Amino acid sequence: MDWRAATAAEQGRAIAAGKADPVDLAESYLEAVNAAPEGTRIYARLTPDRARDEAMAARARAKAGMLRGPLDGVPVSWKDLYDTAGVATEAGSRLLQGRVPAADAEVLRQATLQGLVCLGKTHMTELAFSGLGVNPSTATPPNVHDPRLAPGGSSSGAAVSVARRLAAAAVGSDTGGSVRVPAVWNDLVGLKTTHGRLPLTGVVPLCLRFDTVGPLARSVEDCALMLAALESGRPADLRGASLARARLLVLEGLPLQEARPEPVRGFEAAVERLARAGARIERRSLPVVDAAMALSGVLFAPEAYGLWKDVIEANPVAMFPVILERFRTGAGVSAADYVAAWAKLEGLRAQWHAATAGYDAVLVPTAPNLPPDAARLLQDPAYFAAENLLTLRNTRIGNVFGLCVLTLPTGLPATGVSLMAAPGAEERLLRLGAAAEAALG
Repeated sequence: MDWRAATAAEQGRAIAAGKADPVDLAESYLEAVNAAPEGTRIYARLTPDRARDEAMAARARAKAGMLRGPLDGVPVSWKDLYDTAGVATEAGSRLLQGRVPAADAEVLRQATLQGLVCLGKTHMTELAFSGLGVNPSTATPPNVHDPRLAPGGSSSGAAVSVARRLAAAAVGSDTGGSVRVPAVWNDLVGLKTTHGRLPLTGVVPLCLRFDTVGPLARSVEDCALMLAALESGRPADLRGASLARARLLVLEGLPLQEARPEPVRGFEAAVERLARAGARIERRSLPVVDAAMALSGVLFAPEAYGLWKDVIEANPVAMFPVILERFRTGAGVSAADYVAAWAKLEGLRAQWHAATAGYDAVLVPTAPNLPPDAARLLQDPAYFAAENLLTLRNTRIGNVFGLCVLTLPTGLPATGVSLMAAPGAEERLLRLGAAAEAALG
C-alpha cells in the first residue's frame, strides 16, 4: 500500500500494527520530494540524515512495543521559521540567509521526543507577513488545484507538502491566518491554537503577541494528534463526537462583505449540512467585530516593524518590495496609539466572550476569496495589497480576539468553514470539528 495517501493517524496505526515500517515511510517521502518537479518549490531544504536517524529509532521502538505515541515514526514537515539545530532556518527571507541555529525550537524538540520524523523545512512567505504565499525571494509553492494560483500563506509550503502527499502532516504558524488560509486553499484541515498554548521558543517571530503554532493535516484527528505531540500531551478524545444540540452562530456582517460567490456558496452548503446533522444554527452580526478589526492596523504592523526594523533597514533591497512596504507601515504608529489600541482591544475581547458564551462555536467562511493568480500578485502591487487584505480579513478575527480556530474543507474546492471557539478550548473544538467533518463528508 502507498501509505503516503493515508492520513497521519492511519500511518501511525499501521506502524503500531506492524503493517508499515518507519524507515520505509521516511524513504518513500524523501524519494517523492526529490522526484517531484515542484519539490524544490515546496521544501526549502530536506533533512534526510535526521529523518533516517529518527525513523531508525522509531523502527526499533515499534519492534520492541515501546512506541511513544500515536504518531511515532510518522514523517512531517516544518515551516522554515522553526529552528532546527545545525540546519539553516531562514524564514523565507534573504535577510536571514545562512542563519543556522544551535538548537531545535521547543515544539520541534517536544515533537521529536514523541517520535515524529522531521523531513525538512518548507518554503513560506517572507518573514511570515502575508496571507497569499507568493515569495519571489525564495520560492512560491504550487497550489494543489492549479500551480498558477497562489498557495496561501504564510505557511505555503507546509500546506502544499501535505496536499501533494510529500508529508503526512505539517507544522505551520498563524499570526493573522497563516495556517488557515493555505489550509483552505489546498483543501486541508488547519488548527490555529490559542496564543500561548504552545511555546514560541526557537520560532522566528513576526508579532509576539499574536504568533501561534499550528498543524495542517488531512483530518481533524491528525490535527488533534499533532497538537498532542507538539506539547507532549494527551490528544483530544474524538470518540462519539456529535453535532446533536450543538449551538452554532453564523457571524454575519463583516465576514460576508465583498466575499466572492464560490466561498459563500461552499460555506452556506456546509452550514446546511451541519444543520441537517443536528446543529442548531443562529445568525447575527456582532458590532464588537467591526470595532476590534478597525484596530488591526495599529496592532500588527507596528509590532512586526519594531521587531525587525534594524535588520530590515540594514539591507532593505534584499526584501520583496511589497513585504518591505507592509513592514514599514508600522513605523508611522506612535507608541501611545499602540498602547491605547491594546487597552481598547482587551475591553472588546471581554465583550466578544460575553456575546458568544452561549455558543459552541462561531462560524465564518475561512477565506472570502479564492486563490488569486500568483504571477499577477508579483507584478501588480495594488492587486497584491487588495487581495492580501481580503484574504486575511476573516481569519484575523480569530487572532484579534485570541481564539482557537479550526478550518475544514467544505467540499467545494479551495473553500472552507471556520469554527471559532473560546481561548484554551482546543479539545472541545476538535471534538466539535470531528463531528462537523463527518457531516461535511
